[in-house]
Amino acid sequence: MLDQTPSPTLQRSYAAYATDLSQRDLTMSPEDLASESRHPMLILDDRASLYRWLAREMADELKLRNAEGLPTRWLLPVGPKDQYPLLAEICNRERISWKNVWAFHMDEWLDWQGREVPPTHPFSFRGYCQRHIYDLLDPELLPPAEQIVYPTIADIDGFSRTIAEVGGLDTTYAGFGYRGHVAFNEPPSTRWHKYTVDELAASKTRVVPLLQDTIVAHSHRTSGGFTQGIPPMALTVGMADILSARRLRLLTDGGAWKQYIVRVMALTTEPDVDLPVTLAHRHPNVDITVDRASALPIVTGLE
Repeated sequence: MLDQTPSPTLQRSYAAYATDLSQRDLTMSPEDLASESRHPMLILDDRASLYRWLAREMADELKLRNAEGLPTRWLLPVGPKDQYPLLAEICNRERISWKNVWAFHMDEWLDWQGREVPPTHPFSFRGYCQRHIYDLLDPELLPPAEQIVYPTIADIDGFSRTIAEVGGLDTTYAGFGYRGHVAFNEPPSTRWHKYTVDELAASKTRVVPLLQDTIVAHSHRTSGGFTQGIPPMALTVGMADILSARRLRLLTDGGAWKQYIVRVMALTTEPDVDLPVTLAHRHPNVDITVDRASALPIVTGLE
């Protein structure tokens, strides 16, 4: 096993690049991190364990609400995404119906002219969800088509309006990125425009140009570094709807990409507009689930 303890020289250097977290915060063990986290934190052994846990968590929530005769109103990500085929398998095997599910899918890629990519596009979230959730569920378990809701530029306010019409969200399941973005709610401020935490918290469904490092990160993971293949814009649900859910379940499986932001979420206290996921600190019912690689101590440099 690799030694995850930084050298004394590196430990002393941490304060120079992380003013919001102490040396101890950055280097504590996953066990101590979970113990001291301001939000309940579950650390699972690996990514596969996280996907299995999440599929089971969602199936159990749906089964319970069905038994109580209640609708299930979910805000759902594509990232993490590998839980969905597992969830469909559980629901088919255990005959867990989606007839009373309202599934709100939180974002979609846009091309350079601001048009939604078609479902056949290799990056389409709509296409992914159709293939990996709805095509896999037995037909008799499927929700009505009108209860599967995606944001659309054709009616950009319709997403929030439908959430309100069905009585709000029960649970937001959301991944979070290394820049702290949730869905495509990236840090909104630029050298020319500044926004407050309250403004970001009230943000609605909107079109966003993607940060350059987001495009680089996606190209690294999905297109062999071919940045031209990554759509440059997106349509995203706003933080207002994300935070409106009665339960907020934050998830990540990014390993070294996410170690810093996991510690920010666990150990800081104040929302920061430059790290949008920290707006969850205001929410009364938050938990965080990560794979162990994402909770390891931060080691930097060449040693």
